[in-house]
Amino acid sequence: MKFKDVENGWGRGFQFALLGISGAVLVACGGSDDTPSPAGPTLQLQVLSSKPELVSNGDTLIAVKSSAPDPITLTVNGAPATATLKPDPADATRMIAVVSGLKVGVNTLEAASAGVKAKLELTNYPRTGPMISGPHLTPYACQTDAFTLPDGSKLGASTDANCTAPTKVQYLYRKVSGGALVPMTSLTALPSDFATTTNTNGVQVPFVVRIETGTMNRGVYQNAVLHDPTKDAAPSPATPPKGWNRKLIGVHGTGCATGWYIQGAAMGVSPYTGVNLTRLGEGYAVFTNTLNHPTNSCNATLAGETTLMGKEHFIETYGVPSATVSVGTSGGAYTSLQVADAYPGLFDGVFIDATFPDALSISMAAMDAKLLNRFLTTGNTTGVTEAQMVDVSGHKSARAWYDLAVQSGRTDPVSGRVENIPVAGSFGGAYAAGVFNPAVPVALRWNELTNPAGARATVFDIGRNVYGVDASGYGRRPFDNMGVQYGLAQFNAGTLSAEQFLELNEKVGGYDRNGNYVAARTAGDAGAIKRAYQSGLQLGGGGGLAAIPVFDMSNFYDEDNFYHYQWFHFAARERMRLANGDTRNHVMWRGGVSFADLFGLVTPGKAERAAISAKSQADGWAAFTSWVDAYRGDTTAAPQRDKVIARKPAAAVDGCFSFSTTPQFIAETQTLGKTGAAGSCNAIWPSYTFPRAQAGGSVAADKLKCQLKPASSSDYAVSLTGPQMARLNAAFPNGVCDWSKPGVDQTPVVPYASFGPSPVNLVFQAGQP
Repeated sequence: MKFKDVENGWGRGFQFALLGISGAVLVACGGSDDTPSPAGPTLQLQVLSSKPELVSNGDTLIAVKSSAPDPITLTVNGAPATATLKPDPADATRMIAVVSGLKVGVNTLEAASAGVKAKLELTNYPRTGPMISGPHLTPYACQTDAFTLPDGSKLGASTDANCTAPTKVQYLYRKVSGGALVPMTSLTALPSDFATTTNTNGVQVPFVVRIETGTMNRGVYQNAVLHDPTKDAAPSPATPPKGWNRKLIGVHGTGCATGWYIQGAAMGVSPYTGVNLTRLGEGYAVFTNTLNHPTNSCNATLAGETTLMGKEHFIETYGVPSATVSVGTSGGAYTSLQVADAYPGLFDGVFIDATFPDALSISMAAMDAKLLNRFLTTGNTTGVTEAQMVDVSGHKSARAWYDLAVQSGRTDPVSGRVENIPVAGSFGGAYAAGVFNPAVPVALRWNELTNPAGARATVFDIGRNVYGVDASGYGRRPFDNMGVQYGLAQFNAGTLSAEQFLELNEKVGGYDRNGNYVAARTAGDAGAIKRAYQSGLQLGGGGGLAAIPVFDMSNFYDEDNFYHYQWFHFAARERMRLANGDTRNHVMWRGGVSFADLFGLVTPGKAERAAISAKSQADGWAAFTSWVDAYRGDTTAAPQRDKVIARKPAAAVDGCFSFSTTPQFIAETQTLGKTGAAGSCNAIWPSYTFPRAQAGGSVAADKLKCQLKPASSSDYAVSLTGPQMARLNAAFPNGVCDWSKPGVDQTPVVPYASFGPSPVNLVFQAGQP
């Protein structure tokens, strides 16, 4: 008997065949070991809930197809499996079962019937993790006792150091009068005032929602779905809830600063309120975890691992979804993009707004912006004005530039450091470095003098499993500004004089590992730079994003305040173009509310912006979901990317909205620009750039460290004298950026990259210097 590897995914929601990954399905044929007989009985064994090498919590959903006439037996490690095969309601050709009782480590699962056998090796990891994100970060504050359940009670105290708490299931319903969900007082009879809802498949059911809350990977997870406990069977893959439309939404939260060393006492976005309440009523299931909220955990690698485990658990509880999409705003937008790209097949589409490519893009641009502010306020002897420096920064206004500079606080471990960055008119507040959630004890926090081994509140330290650590245990840093000619565009345009351009680049300086200013420029750590690309902490765009719909909304539009600027949207799109050759699977819509609106100020155009935001969200979701449905329904053998492009609906095109209380959609390819013809998108919704774009870099902002070339007078539109060229060469002794070449160590994302303990796709064994 011989076994044959066959390409497979994790059910319909996981498409690993895109990458040629095999091993999830094994087919055995009757006959001798050396000469299988195609005419004999066959047996196929498949893992549906995860990749075989990334199983968690001791259980897995499997499927078996058999042409043999005899019953099928299952064994794990040679002993009868704890599992009961039942017909798959989504596929009449196979049987399914949740196999439990797997040991931590490698397990052998075997199916047998009529003398035919099929085997799979499964590697199981604890429910508490980790699998691929590297060693658990410490310190770590458990917060289960503060986590509020749907009925208002608390999840309860953690039972171990991994923040474990008992799983709790609660049922809520919607009243016929509408409003928020309210707890059910009985699970045997519906309340008299319950509402009904009709899902997207046309099935009408009571508006009763099952909400499961528990702990996983040291976070708190929740999943929610329509389920009537008074009539429906207990949910399982063989008996999925009647009201579920077989589609799943993964929710990512917002923020980043303070997102370290805590479990999280709340979700970033509740899976059962707001827009997700609407989605539940439409039949979607929703899942999330406190570690999918960057304000709790600004760590996309950990978020990705947590999402893998969360979806696996959902599938083992309810069955395989026909499609899984990710949604998120701001920090949730970049987490959606990064997780979808680094873990191909996990999501079948991404619907985002207030977009950034990744948290790193904010940090890198903010560090540049703060250096420019430092020069203006302390090193400027040639009369550079604030207005000139705004141009050098690429932003629309000084406020916009300063608001980005303030965000460099997430890279600075020195708690309480004060920076001379103006705050008047800012919604983002003053510069804040080394900021922790109050749950992290003060005694555990880093201080260079009194606690040099303490926890450091920066994006580099929370990502140390990827970046690596130095001899002191501090996260290595990928920031690099060697060769960057700040203000190059302004010098060539004649708005910065040669003396101003030279002094700026002579004095701009850099940072040390503790965020202090230093006179020399900063050379990024080579290993940290390479692994930022490999892990997807620096979004590449050529992994999972290459073959799914990406729908990018500008639900927030504000080029003056709070750093959620349009260029970040274009950076993400440009990275996809560079990786894949085009952006036909990407759609961008622009127009939305300002941050003044969100902060409750009454400003001109507020009603128009609110109307635009509401229409874009409703119409965008409809176009996006129809797109996902269309390509997921394509059963041809075409590559998935081809299906996505071919099945793109007419409504899924680039555009923006007219400025009106009755906004109209303007179909127009979106481009980065601050001017345009009257009535065009760039005239209504202009966009600006950032310091390195003004230094000659691409809008993709994808080169963490540029390759260098010798400075040449012919590169400049303005003539430089001999002494001035000598100063320029002294400022750049190793050369200036050659933006036409790839970045140093710029490499594609490694799908399912491991930083330990899994040996599969091991990029770096975290914990090493």
